[in-house]
Amino acid sequence: MSVLVLVLAVSAACCLGFGFVLQQNAASHAPLNDFLSPRLLLDLIRVPRWLGGIGLMVCGMALGAIALSNGEISLVEPLLATNLLFAMALTRRQTKQSLGRQGWSGLLILAGGVTAFIVAGEPRGGDAVADPLRHWLIIGLMVGGALLLTAYAKRSRLSAAPVLLALAAGLLYGVQDALTRVSGQLVTEGGGWLTLFSTWQPYAVAGLGVVGLILVQSAFETAPLRMSLPALTAAQPLAGIACGVGFLGDRLRTDSGALAWEAAGLAAIVVGIVLLGLHPAMPSGAAAPVERVPALKR
Repeated sequence: MSVLVLVLAVSAACCLGFGFVLQQNAASHAPLNDFLSPRLLLDLIRVPRWLGGIGLMVCGMALGAIALSNGEISLVEPLLATNLLFAMALTRRQTKQSLGRQGWSGLLILAGGVTAFIVAGEPRGGDAVADPLRHWLIIGLMVGGALLLTAYAKRSRLSAAPVLLALAAGLLYGVQDALTRVSGQLVTEGGGWLTLFSTWQPYAVAGLGVVGLILVQSAFETAPLRMSLPALTAAQPLAGIACGVGFLGDRLRTDSGALAWEAAGLAAIVVGIVLLGLHPAMPSGAAAPVERVPALKR
């Protein structure tokens, strides 16, 4: 494993984890009539706490993009999943809640799962699949799944909506990470920035980012962080790994022993994320008093 990729991915996870907490602190006070509407972003953009969270998220995405350009997505995505550890650290400081058995168990299981998957799978690069049908099939499955989850969330509103929206956003962010890697390869191998902006990938990255942001903020405004962040954190690496192996040419060991450890590692990542997400240190709302965001006059 490249030390550079490790440092970049963990730094990106740190920025993302801190950014998500600040965003939820602000979004939980946003007007509910902006649910799943771009107007939600227009309301939140006037809140300094939310802008700080977005700034951290942008830094995390930039660091993640550099990591993806230097390493396989099947390696970077599990490391990005550790953003929940940093979110836990910040919320623990805000709530003054000790980790306890559940917190330490979740931390160790998540870290062990990431380690097991990377060590057993030995992610390495390969030739990307040239068949465009395979590209669109995998991307279509991810985006289609996100659309179905969003449609059901809109019907269920405040019951299962936060989890469903977070899952949908995680699927979109996983595809976004895959297309970010493709965009980086176009710059370094395909002739520079002019070549990049003559292709569809960077525009898809931007579009997925905006849609994912609306989904995440809608999830944050309707429920505690513990209801949404675990689902987001679990779905993104799984979708990213699927894209990496499916059409980006990432290779994992496929002997029976390695596959068993890889599956166990991914399962441990999900279990660790759920344990940490349900920990009492994850706030039931904003950790500090924040005035409810007034809706824009329309």
